[in-house]
Amino acid sequence: MVDYEVIVLTGSLGFATTFDNIYIKLVGLNGSSKRKCLWSCMPSFYSGAVSRFTVTCPVSLGELLLIEVDKEHRLLLPDMSWYAAKVEVTSPEGDTYHFPIYQWITNSDVHRFKEGKALRASQEKNSLLAKYSRQEELEKQQQVYCWEKEGIAHCMKADNAQSLPYDIRFSLTKTAEMTYISAKGLGQMGLMQILEWKKEFTRMEDISLLLHIHQTKRSDYVQKHWKEDAFFGYQFLNGVNPILIRRCTALPDNFRVTDKMVFPDDQHNLKDEMTKGNIFLCDYKLLDGVQPNTISRKKQYLMAPLILLQKTSDNKLMPIAIQLKQKPAKDNPIFLPTDSEYDWLLAKIFVRSANFNFYEVSVHLLRTHLLAEVFTVSLLRNLPMVHPLYKLLMPHTRYTLQINVLARQLLISQTGVLTRFAASGGKGVITILQKSLSSLTYSSLCIPDDIAERGLKDVPNFYYRDDGLKLWEIIFRFVKEILTSYYKTDAEVQKDSELQNWIHDIYEHGFLSQASTGIPQKFTTVDEMIKFVTMVIFTCSAQHSAVNSGQYDFGAWMPNSPVTLQLPPPTKKGKASEKSMLDTFPDIQTTVHGMAVMWLLSKQSSDSIFLGQYPEEHFSEEVPCQKIKDFQVELKRLSAEIKARNSGLDLPYTYLDPEVIENSVSI
Repeated sequence: MVDYEVIVLTGSLGFATTFDNIYIKLVGLNGSSKRKCLWSCMPSFYSGAVSRFTVTCPVSLGELLLIEVDKEHRLLLPDMSWYAAKVEVTSPEGDTYHFPIYQWITNSDVHRFKEGKALRASQEKNSLLAKYSRQEELEKQQQVYCWEKEGIAHCMKADNAQSLPYDIRFSLTKTAEMTYISAKGLGQMGLMQILEWKKEFTRMEDISLLLHIHQTKRSDYVQKHWKEDAFFGYQFLNGVNPILIRRCTALPDNFRVTDKMVFPDDQHNLKDEMTKGNIFLCDYKLLDGVQPNTISRKKQYLMAPLILLQKTSDNKLMPIAIQLKQKPAKDNPIFLPTDSEYDWLLAKIFVRSANFNFYEVSVHLLRTHLLAEVFTVSLLRNLPMVHPLYKLLMPHTRYTLQINVLARQLLISQTGVLTRFAASGGKGVITILQKSLSSLTYSSLCIPDDIAERGLKDVPNFYYRDDGLKLWEIIFRFVKEILTSYYKTDAEVQKDSELQNWIHDIYEHGFLSQASTGIPQKFTTVDEMIKFVTMVIFTCSAQHSAVNSGQYDFGAWMPNSPVTLQLPPPTKKGKASEKSMLDTFPDIQTTVHGMAVMWLLSKQSSDSIFLGQYPEEHFSEEVPCQKIKDFQVELKRLSAEIKARNSGLDLPYTYLDPEVIENSVSI
């Protein structure tokens, strides 16, 4: 007789405990053990428990391949789900085998978990067992994770958050915090009484009162500087939407700016400034034709502006011309810094409102949340737990499916907050998503390619670019070192059917099989795979942080980011005033709800897991475990560099500091 030492770890989650009987069966190359009840006179499977047992077999089972685990209800005790973290088995020969689980076991079915060494299907030693366990796992997953093919990018079919599988739901901590903040958000911010105060803003002090209820250092900075042209330009580089601005080498035909307009002193001309690389363009053409919302039975206004900016000799990015509608016309003037104070300020306000609606739907919702959902569902449907890419990417899927279900229910549904209070709410959201998806490209999701294509490699004070490129390289090296330890040749990539099914699912359901996007339909080389996986991790972590975390910072002071506007833009210059500006702003109810949503979406939960942290140990081999440590060291070094840089800035750029980047789209 030989003994196997079995260590069972229960996860440290709320309600992870079970009093049910837990059974285990060991399966090796030379046979299997009998199904054994892991019984102890003391409770063994409570939250955070590490429990030890002995499984005795007549002879050695040889190399262990998998374990079978099941749960049986004990009479007179409550039937409870159990969150199993992992199982470690030490053989009589002294070898230790790791079986990562990290799943809720909710029923009495037999659950099979393979030994933790990452393997492609072709590397399995027992072909019959490989086919059985891998194929069985994927068939079950595909029954659970189904595509909802209605809408823009396809999503997971789910009626509500409660219909989601236990394994992808929020933790108890996350659920409690989200429920509390959502229900108490307005009250916590001290805004409930404001709703009963008055309906419209009649003076700027009214808006200041709202901000002072819940103010941050950054929102205070925004309030003080929002009128300044330099800060207006700065936000195109380091605000919540840093992906629109591009270097301008020729004016669009519909933006008829002349030298006399922007350089009345004749010291510069547009042609020379463009040649020098000093002229930049922001074009919100995707908003053209979007049907604005109606709020409280009042028509709202959403423009599709064009903005021309110039880099000055002191390295500031200054707006020099704004056209608020795409089609040139007499009633669509080009606004200039030389216009009256309120003509110019109101033009910038229309730009900032357009920016809010554009980035929330196209940049934030589509390019991070919806894409992350596509990556996640495809991963769960096509890659078994033992696959190296599953182990690498699973940490970057945490909470994504549930947060997206909640977003569809609470933000963009017929009764959602954005639908009710944003200029793009309702039909506008669908139009923006359709236009954005049709123009979405693979290269724009890869920050090195995107920065190069937009001509922004040498723009000064572009912290999103500086930190983002460094992060991309760190993630790229990490991904390369992990994946090249499992894929030595291009042929191994080409023959991995599970990997190929994953990328094809993404191409089909995320990008609707549009070859024009540049998204690969299949992988033919190791390098192609590494770049794409780098993009997935960057999108789910760094890019989401860059466009999400600063929402309240830049939007709490409403004039800097109005969710909607109540009056059309001026058709003639010289008529704008402080009163017309106040009348144009959204009403108080709309403003308050916009602030509450931005505050909610900017808050991290207390159980957040940040980039480089892997509390779930999916990898067990020496090489990937060492590469994770190296990855953590590089991230820590970059964090120190960013903090040192920020110490000299009036407005620190923190959104791509690895210490505040969550591993996944979870808020």
